[in-house]
Amino acid sequence: MNQSTRRSFITLTVAAAAGSSWAQTGFPNKPMRIIVAFPPGGSTTVVARLLGQKLSERLGQGVVVDNRPGGNGVIASEELLRSAPDGHHMVMVVNTHTINPHMMARLPYNTERDFSPVSTLYRFDLILVAHPAVPANNLREFIALAKSNPSAINFAAGDNAGLTHLAAETFNTMAGVKLQVVPYKGSGPALSDTLAGHVQAYFSSPIAVISQIKAGKLKGVAISGRTRSVALPEVPTFAEAGLPGYEAGTWAGILAHGSTPKELVNKLAAEIAAVMALPDVRENLQSQGLEPTTTSPAEFAAIIKSDMTRFEKVIQAANLKTEK
Repeated sequence: MNQSTRRSFITLTVAAAAGSSWAQTGFPNKPMRIIVAFPPGGSTTVVARLLGQKLSERLGQGVVVDNRPGGNGVIASEELLRSAPDGHHMVMVVNTHTINPHMMARLPYNTERDFSPVSTLYRFDLILVAHPAVPANNLREFIALAKSNPSAINFAAGDNAGLTHLAAETFNTMAGVKLQVVPYKGSGPALSDTLAGHVQAYFSSPIAVISQIKAGKLKGVAISGRTRSVALPEVPTFAEAGLPGYEAGTWAGILAHGSTPKELVNKLAAEIAAVMALPDVRENLQSQGLEPTTTSPAEFAAIIKSDMTRFEKVIQAANLKTEK
């Protein structure tokens, strides 16, 4: 047996032994952790805690939710990569994960290679809201106003080169308008200034604006996606309102360390799918304007790849600058 063949034989033997070990010891065999890339209080933490509770009930191990906000998700992702690739550690991200490679010159990891996609959890579509003083009652009137008087409307963005920012830039491109996008340090300040009329429009998650729309404090102009929101059935989709093809949806999903054994990734995906299909879980998420959506690891990997391509085009069209 030559040296190369011997190395291959040893590698295969070690891998087989590792697989046998997992089968013998069972999985999970210690407490698990879901690292969340955002502060407590938002929908990501609410869903992570619900997921953790249900996984704990199914698998017989405690599940800790560990919030590690900052850096558009980079801090949480780094924390995962410092953890053992044994399936007991996961990170919950949204599709800023696919924006960061185009906006950060020096990411401390490779977005695709260093992670194992497990499954999406849910998706939601962003809704375009306007201050009641804006003299437009539907999307066509909003676009007409923006074309005839661009200074009459500014977009708030709850992030710089994040989801709501790119939603506004995509709208500019598709609607043929040149509205100013004003970045804020967080969705809270952006929404507050929209409610106060300091800026005129904002792309928001539905859950954040349901009560304001129903109270008449904001106008719901249109929502992305193929169907109307269960929580806001009176707000038309962009396609219905006159801008077909507009897409501003986002997902939240679970990633494992890129070196996690495939069989563990597949087991996690199956357990997550079972949890997200539970009637009480679905009802909980839908009441928040979230649509439970799970995928296989391969399907999630394809979504990540597709979004990276899509956001690269949006960023180039908007001429956004890479952060050093």
